[in-house]
Amino acid sequence: MKIERIISNHLESNTFVLKNEDEVLIIDTGATLKQIQEVVGNGKVVGILLTHGHFDHAFNAPQIAQHFNCKIYAASAAKENLSDPGKNYGENFKIEDFSNFVFLRSEKELSLGSFKINIFSLPGHSKCSLGFLIDDVLFAGDVVFNKGIGRTDLYGGDKKEMLSSLKLIQHLNFRTLASGHGENSTAESQARNLQTFIRFLSR
Repeated sequence: MKIERIISNHLESNTFVLKNEDEVLIIDTGATLKQIQEVVGNGKVVGILLTHGHFDHAFNAPQIAQHFNCKIYAASAAKENLSDPGKNYGENFKIEDFSNFVFLRSEKELSLGSFKINIFSLPGHSKCSLGFLIDDVLFAGDVVFNKGIGRTDLYGGDKKEMLSSLKLIQHLNFRTLASGHGENSTAESQARNLQTFIRFLSR
């Protein structure tokens, strides 16, 4: 599996384009259609995954899904955020037509083409935060960063839920953690990062 990262103009959020031979999976859509097209090339997009419903991670999702004729997969709780600019922090950004969405349950395995995706509910930054474990890479959205964790003071954020999510991530079998902003991190560095913030949130 080949992974390419595109840094968007929306708060420098990460869009990830995953390739298995001629099949492509997109995670988060802050990047523009043009940027994604350049990476996808002649590949067939089998789906779009949203880590959560904040505007900087979902901004171009409907347009990209329409262009590639694919579905958008997100947590059911994301609908509330995506339909309300006050809850996705995108000023005028909102989605009204969800006919192209598939709402996911956590702790399930999803198959999209040749991609096998394990889905984990990771609330704390938002109610709709999901983690996607694909091969040995965990796409964690804004729950965990290279050196830090996501904010818990936005709509739907919760420190206790964040603590539970960090403990869950501790027990997942991954080698690389890909965050919604910034650089990737290793399991070894995340062991230290997670422990630091678990102690902090446990006070």
